[in-house]
Amino acid sequence: MGTNYRALAAAFMTTALIGVTTAGCGGAPAVTRAVPDVSRAVPSVEKIASGPVGGELLGGRGLIAPAGIKEPPKTEASAFVIADADTGAVLAAKDPHGHYMPASTLKTLTAVTLIPKLDRDRTIKPSQWACNEEGSAVGLVPKPIYKIDDLWRALLMVSGNDAADALAEANGSLEKTLADMNKEARRLQAYDTVAKTPNGLDKPGQQSSAYDLALIARAGLALPAFREYVSTKTAKFPAPKGYYEIGNHNKLLWRYKGMIGVKNGWTTKALGSFVGAATRDGHTIIVVIMHHQGGFWDEVAGLLDWGFAADGKAAPIGELVKPVPEAAPSSSAIAVRPGSTVARTPAAAAKQSGRGPLVATLALGAGLLAVLLLAMYGMHRRRRPRHS
Repeated sequence: MGTNYRALAAAFMTTALIGVTTAGCGGAPAVTRAVPDVSRAVPSVEKIASGPVGGELLGGRGLIAPAGIKEPPKTEASAFVIADADTGAVLAAKDPHGHYMPASTLKTLTAVTLIPKLDRDRTIKPSQWACNEEGSAVGLVPKPIYKIDDLWRALLMVSGNDAADALAEANGSLEKTLADMNKEARRLQAYDTVAKTPNGLDKPGQQSSAYDLALIARAGLALPAFREYVSTKTAKFPAPKGYYEIGNHNKLLWRYKGMIGVKNGWTTKALGSFVGAATRDGHTIIVVIMHHQGGFWDEVAGLLDWGFAADGKAAPIGELVKPVPEAAPSSSAIAVRPGSTVARTPAAAAKQSGRGPLVATLALGAGLLAVLLLAMYGMHRRRRPRHS
């Protein structure tokens, strides 16, 4: 039987096409894989290609605690995280990536986003829209009597929704501020968080997680101004005629040893939420709770106590990841929802990129061989005698 040059050529051409397709436009193989579905009653956990942000164990929904040590005290919160702010070690958690409405704990993201952007000594005049904001307020009036410094105290001490709006205006506009907040959340790798307001008032699509709020709190604690504002117990606030005193809503500032502060929140839909940090013996512990029926102060104190007792005595169950480096492209860590396909992470891309040139070279060789076989097939046909 003679050689079937056409069949061989077709086979090698197919190989060449597959190789080119596999190499992809960027020269590296396209790698995707399905992410396991870990859906839950609340919106599901955001993941990167390597698993839940902070470690595989943090994808769990129930209590996640280290072995060989007493479990954290019980809490009515639907989700919580206990972490070491210095090392980033997550010590215990419950549904850490579950999506919940953050209420006023979202103001921590507003602060982390805008504190580096706004001049504390700048004087502003709030709009009537900001002054009329609903919910908790510091009592702004549309007069140029407030410094940005005053508004930060109003935001982080007494949870002023009007102050949040005024700060958004000072940043250029509400739309710009929300874009900046969501960009900052991505930079911090807080992929569960979507900001729809600067003040945390409930709005469809707005969400965060206990893990993300711990990331944001850790970033805030690295800013001296943030630490100053959240730890201030009382302050004078400007009024059209003089000043009046405002007091921090965080009750633990007065009754928990080493309490730094941070932020509490409440709405009828979000229920109670709290982000707190305390320092003892050179260690800072962060505790976050979400979706609590109320009256959580003693429970938070118990979780902080457990964190200090457990820190360094048991293996962490995960970690608070570091922010994306400023020089890295925005796609340096890609968040996806379970059930979808996902492009590789930078590490996976780097691992795979070495195959790109090899695949492309093999594809080119297969293509050239296919052309040679087709030429031989033509010569073979010309040599064959014709029969009538």
